[in-house]
Amino acid sequence: MKKIPTKIYLEERELPKKWYNLRADMKSKPEPMLHPGTLNPCTLEDILPVFCTELAKQELNDTDRFVEIPEELRAMYSMFRPSPLIRAYGLEKALGTPAHIYYKFEGNNTSGSHKLNSAMAQAYYAKKEGLTSLTTETGAGQWGTALSMACAHCGIDLSVYMVKVSSEQKPYRKAVMETYGAKVIASPSNTTNTGRAILEGDPKTGGSLGCAISEAIEVAVTTENCRYVLGSVMNHVLLHQSVIGLEAQAAFEKIGVKPDIIVGCTGGGSNLGGLIAPFMGEKLRGKKDYRFVAVEPASCPSLTRGKYLYDFGDTACTTPLIRMYTLGSKFIPSANHAGGLRYHGMSPVISKLFHDGHIEAIAETQTDVFESAKLFAKAEGILPAPESSHAIKGAINEALKCKEKGEKKVILFGLSGTGYFDMQAYMAFNSGTLSDTIPTDAEIAKWIDTIPKIPQNA
Repeated sequence: MKKIPTKIYLEERELPKKWYNLRADMKSKPEPMLHPGTLNPCTLEDILPVFCTELAKQELNDTDRFVEIPEELRAMYSMFRPSPLIRAYGLEKALGTPAHIYYKFEGNNTSGSHKLNSAMAQAYYAKKEGLTSLTTETGAGQWGTALSMACAHCGIDLSVYMVKVSSEQKPYRKAVMETYGAKVIASPSNTTNTGRAILEGDPKTGGSLGCAISEAIEVAVTTENCRYVLGSVMNHVLLHQSVIGLEAQAAFEKIGVKPDIIVGCTGGGSNLGGLIAPFMGEKLRGKKDYRFVAVEPASCPSLTRGKYLYDFGDTACTTPLIRMYTLGSKFIPSANHAGGLRYHGMSPVISKLFHDGHIEAIAETQTDVFESAKLFAKAEGILPAPESSHAIKGAINEALKCKEKGEKKVILFGLSGTGYFDMQAYMAFNSGTLSDTIPTDAEIAKWIDTIPKIPQNA
């Protein structure tokens, strides 16, 4: 049998011309966002003050299976796409598994992650709308880095509220954002009413994505010709990220292979959602019964230990209410959590698929995750991002099960980015000072108790 190439590339002309909207194939749709004042489903007019017009339309589009990618945006994508599908021969050998392991590598761009897929799209639509500035939040910094690149390319000003503990742990991410012209503010900050209120309550807080979102939204709605954009969770972000899965699907078709198990890391859901989209569509249409495994950090276990309820997307409770698996919008992860994926909730699409039994979920401690990252780096020659390493850990779990059972399954996972800006976390792991903090049931109950008591949550 002919050996499958280590790297399977698509040609530039094979870049997807359309995004795939998974929601169109979901018979049981994600519940609609609710206006926090009326508890009625949000309309386009409700979210236009926050989002760009085209992005708001995409957010509410549950019916169109495919959405055209503008030609000008496809040209922007061609700077860093298509990305390779890689057979992990080295990892297979290290594990001694009969499984065939593949990964879709999204780190071949300066931002070092998959986030540029949606950043370019959102900056493009903002420019087309005539906006002059954008605001956003970032946790570990991949999204802020990607958006700073996209805004520089499109000539738009950008303010990034970066979770304070991450800005301290990852100073080089901040440096890249500033190199591209972004203004980076550690959150919570004294630049907004929200930030000042949070600091008054806890001056030593390390912050959270919920805090940073609140600050970014406050600035967006009080600044002329400005809108808020974000890099995960929302429907339109998962739509843009479907290029990952579409390319992976096309690459597998080139070599006549189909995956059996698809594994992705999950924080807000953008990487997993983009990777699984077309494969999940096949499953929902009855074409193939793939297994999907979401891997999240044990310190931020929204899927595995959260509740499926309507909750706010931010700490200050300014967003619409979103039905999702959540730990409560007041949740703040432990300061020693260095693995990213620190959002309190989960994409409504991923949440609904998990709730309906189409996705499995596991939680892993960060020391086990970094151990998997180290093994992967040695076997495959790429230093993975801590976030991506959760997917590596999940893929290793599945490969070892195949070894135990003698099963020759095909495993696909998303290598969503590289770890070259995460060296402080790697240094802590290598020195033995990186520890695991898993919230207790009592702590989770306290955060969940902050979720709004509304009829839909009864």
